Amino acid sequence: MEQNIKFPVVNLFKLNGEERDQTMALINDACENWGFFEIVNHGLPHDLMDNVEKMTKEHYRKSMEQKFNDMLKSKGLEKLQTEVEDVDWESTFYLRHLPQSNLYDIPDMSDEYRTAMKDFGKRLENLAEDLLDLLCENLGLEKGYLKKVFHGTKGPTFGTKVSNYPPCPKPEMIKGLRAHTDAGGIILLFQDDKVSGLQLLKDGQWIDVPPLNHSIVINLGDQLEVITNGKYKSVMHRVVTQKEGNRMSIASFYNPGSDAEISPASSLASKETEYPSFVFDDYMKLYAGVKFQPKEPRFEAMKNATAVTELNPTAALETF
Repeated sequence: MEQNIKFPVVNLFKLNGEERDQTMALINDACENWGFFEIVNHGLPHDLMDNVEKMTKEHYRKSMEQKFNDMLKSKGLEKLQTEVEDVDWESTFYLRHLPQSNLYDIPDMSDEYRTAMKDFGKRLENLAEDLLDLLCENLGLEKGYLKKVFHGTKGPTFGTKVSNYPPCPKPEMIKGLRAHTDAGGIILLFQDDKVSGLQLLKDGQWIDVPPLNHSIVINLGDQLEVITNGKYKSVMHRVVTQKEGNRMSIASFYNPGSDAEISPASSLASKETEYPSFVFDDYMKLYAGVKFQPKEPRFEAMKNATAVTELNPTAALETF
């Protein structure tokens, strides 16, 4: 990262004092110009975060590591002789919290781990809703507007992707996760504080998202770009592999419900509005095939449902 580029880090505690205005301005600038920011003093207990990290890494070693190595062998990736562009160097599993939890359907999780992830997920859900209200305040929208839009008739969709990015012998040959924007709403990431790898694209350069102890990284999905009529942006990001260290990533996605109707907020729309209106589930069906392609053709395709089939499917998708 260039020395003159300072990644936005927001101390949420300052919202309660004399620096509230400056803190809200920092959040607004991050949403407009970065699509990412990192928060500290967010209210999540540090001992809970430490336990979740410890148990996630233990779970990988006991239940996921061999499966990952078997996957490498099955795809012929142990030696990486040529660059690979259609596979990610990651080990993952998915937890669904809302509308209905699958926490007790996941095999090989200890009771202690399930309990910790249930607690962690609920706290992240509440934090996501608090952050959405902060965005509403900055956007001049009534409190609760974004939560209401996300609700649809069935409530929001909320889930967690638990990932490990093991050491890679040839990082130049394969990405941990290929570049993409996130389809949904607001994403809250608890990432490894020692092993880096997450990068975002800003002004044509890949910028490292710094690992900070007990922080949560926030990024905005495509739906918030649409609702804000482009004032806030979803941004391309990726995970690069490392020769040393196993990077943990716990990304929680607070998304609209499947039948939520998404469109630019009327107070933010203009005669030149270029963003489409659609049902969230229809967007996800499109995204499933084109996750690793630019977002702009997706927005264009949603303006004309017949255009959806013109985009070539290239990617599988996690949905919650």
